[in-house]
Amino acid sequence: MSLWTSLEPASATVDPGGRTTVRLRVRNTGDVVDEYRFEPVGDLAPYARVEPPSLRLYPGTTGTVEVSFDVPRTPDAAAGPHPYAVRITPTEHPEATTVPEGNVTVTPFTEVRAELVPPVVKGRLRGKPVLAVDNVGNTRVTASLSGSDNGDQLSFDLDPGNVQIEPGRAAFVKARLKPREIIWFGSKQERPYTLTVQRSGVDPLGVEGKFVQRGFLPGWLATVLATTVALAVAFVVIWLTYKPDVRSLATEKTAQAEAGAIPAPQASASAPLTLPSAPASQEVKPPEQEAPGGGSSAEAGSGEKEEKPASGGGGGGGGGGEQQAESEPLVGDQIVGVGSDRCVTVPLKKGKANDGTALVIQDCDAKAANQRWEFRGDGTVRSMGMCMDVAWASRDDGTLIQLARCSGNPAQTFAMSPAADLVSVMADKCVDAMWSGTANGTGLHLWTCGGTPNQKWTLRTP
Repeated sequence: MSLWTSLEPASATVDPGGRTTVRLRVRNTGDVVDEYRFEPVGDLAPYARVEPPSLRLYPGTTGTVEVSFDVPRTPDAAAGPHPYAVRITPTEHPEATTVPEGNVTVTPFTEVRAELVPPVVKGRLRGKPVLAVDNVGNTRVTASLSGSDNGDQLSFDLDPGNVQIEPGRAAFVKARLKPREIIWFGSKQERPYTLTVQRSGVDPLGVEGKFVQRGFLPGWLATVLATTVALAVAFVVIWLTYKPDVRSLATEKTAQAEAGAIPAPQASASAPLTLPSAPASQEVKPPEQEAPGGGSSAEAGSGEKEEKPASGGGGGGGGGGEQQAESEPLVGDQIVGVGSDRCVTVPLKKGKANDGTALVIQDCDAKAANQRWEFRGDGTVRSMGMCMDVAWASRDDGTLIQLARCSGNPAQTFAMSPAADLVSVMADKCVDAMWSGTANGTGLHLWTCGGTPNQKWTLRTP
């Protein structure tokens, strides 16, 4: 070999971002002039530079070149020893390449950067930002993570809670933010918070973010609900205080029913009187025929005696008056179904009407007090001292019609319409024989007025 080399020093140290220089001495031990080219090789070759890149030496002469290492402050320049070499190639004898070797130690440095993605999150019940932690140093980093906010208004769940990051790598931490209190109504609120990256022996690195908490329900919904409640209250008040025109029609119908009921008792009262008057007139006729003939006073006296039976007949009429007196409690009319020709009846238990008894239709009986109904001026229809009533004050089709204690409830107001419908004023629906039934015991319920025979009723005075 016609070349001698020497690295001075053979080992060197360099800080990331700094420079170190070593000298390479070369001697031409051959007997011809030669030119030598220098090329650094190894991990640090990209950062090495040889000045001058070539030397021309005469035999027996020595030259020097400087090898400089400009190591950047990046994760690519890993900390620790890095062997390197300088390839020396003679121009005259290329096969006689020489590669002197050395060693450069890169000192370690740590640098961590963190970023929230996105920096502002919005939500009603939770927020889910991601914390990106970058290791831009040249050594492995181990760190723990935590979260905090002003006023302890948020809870933090970080996954993972500890990270170990190689140089030049990044770790992504999923954060879950949950507000401790829910905003049901109202405007959104901003809640700043901080996620902290803590390493041993180093000041913690904090990353600030913002959680915008929205109201669980939109603000306009509270206004709509308040307005709806106010309208509902107003409707109920109007419903309870307003008296519809149908009630006044019920009063007129009651007056007509009472007016129509007046002549009926007179006719019934005159009927028993005519029955005994016939024999009385027959008994009186003989004295009237004998009077022109000059009948004796004794006969006249007998004629007067004959009149006593007539008065007795009047007594018989008086007996009819006693029957009428006994029937006076049976006030009111029978409500007769057009389709069934049967009367609305209150079923009795042990001869009494009970509160809540469902009404039915039965064969009409002139002497049945539980078939007599009195239409009052307040819109109630009464029998047996109680009122016709829509069960539970319901407005639904199929609700039972019953007898209940009079309470003044709108469910106890009814009216006979000109079309012969018995109408609930509260529900504006008709009293209906169930399933168009006509048999005894058929119940009554509320149903939408349809003009069918089982919804038509007439008032009859026995």
